[in-house]
Amino acid sequence: MRVVVVGAGIGGLSLALSLHAAGIEAVVCEATPQIRPLGVGINLLPHAVRELTELGLDAELAANAIPTGALMYANKFGQEIWREPRGRAAGYAWPQYSIHRGVLQGLLLEAARERLGADAILADHEAVAVESDATGATVNFRSRTTGEPLPDQRGDLVVACDGIHSAIRAQFYPDEGPPIWNRRVLWRATTRTAPYLDGRTMVMAGHQDVKFVCYPIDPAAEAEGEAVINWIAELRFPDEATWRREDWNRPGRVEDFLPRFETWRFPWLDVPAVIRGAEAIYEYPLVDRDPIARWTYGRVTLLGDAAHPMYPIGSNGASQAILDARTLAFELAAAPDADAALARYEAARRPPTSALVLANRGNGPEQVMQLAETRAPDGFAHVHDVMSPAELEEVASNYKRLAGFDPEALNRRPSLTPARPTGLG
Repeated sequence: MRVVVVGAGIGGLSLALSLHAAGIEAVVCEATPQIRPLGVGINLLPHAVRELTELGLDAELAANAIPTGALMYANKFGQEIWREPRGRAAGYAWPQYSIHRGVLQGLLLEAARERLGADAILADHEAVAVESDATGATVNFRSRTTGEPLPDQRGDLVVACDGIHSAIRAQFYPDEGPPIWNRRVLWRATTRTAPYLDGRTMVMAGHQDVKFVCYPIDPAAEAEGEAVINWIAELRFPDEATWRREDWNRPGRVEDFLPRFETWRFPWLDVPAVIRGAEAIYEYPLVDRDPIARWTYGRVTLLGDAAHPMYPIGSNGASQAILDARTLAFELAAAPDADAALARYEAARRPPTSALVLANRGNGPEQVMQLAETRAPDGFAHVHDVMSPAELEEVASNYKRLAGFDPEALNRRPSLTPARPTGLG
């Protein structure tokens, strides 16, 4: 069996590694002329870390990431709303990691080149169209550099891992239109500074209209007694506002958002100082797409942001793409044929990711921040004066179950590593 993977992001590379581990041939075709690590920090939840560990990347992750010890929600005054342990401290068999997205992509790319061979990773291959038939699918490519056609790639199946602007998804949903903007804009950056709290806490402060998220991502800085803090400043704009097309690499302007955070000087973190300390800032409008009723068309299917782009709430975007990849490879190795495998993959992954897209529109677990703002806009002496412990626990637990990382359920779930690969036609 041969699989054509369109896109060399986190989802596409995780799929290539998972297919290789299952004994299935894969070729990865990436549109950019040079595959360069991009972005800022992301969180890998324990269910995703489990999958990367089973792919043999645990040592690389441990050397390049910060194990997240706790998650804290706070209001705009820095007052604690909710705190919970994360990773192994929360009873998981695997850690939760905070890591630079570019570092993670680089680790996956290096492993894919080593295991699949450098000739299995093709850059400057922009997908133009795909055709499916009873025995496989063919992708037409062109060079993004020259615009000239490139040789087609044919496989027993094609998997679109080409992101929120997926050309392959657009072929099946030509009238879908652009991603849906919810009137929020993110500014993202990293700042090297002193550690805050215990040095390994992920913080979300504010509410749905004004929010600041931060977490450390660099173990080398930690070893030197400092922290490289990945941070996100988020603002909601009026309904009549417009914004530029989303692009993770567009430089942002500090004057567009810093005034809204000038007073956010908490006892444990000086937010405006962190913002001013950034070397480079990137902006991104917060967008997603509506869930769709079908991912698979013949021998073509969708994965990751091509299938279920969601708001970066609950630290689930990259983690869900990794789960997609592992599930698809597992089903291809275990099912009697490719068509059955694709059906099983979609049945396993489309319903829960569709639910996550919608849950994240409702702020997911971050809804406790909005509840605190609504009930106590001037702050509180103690959070339990405005929200009960049971209410806070219920919000956190419900989201873990929905996203597939309830500790007990994850720890006992069977592995997605196939017992033994089988040849498929």
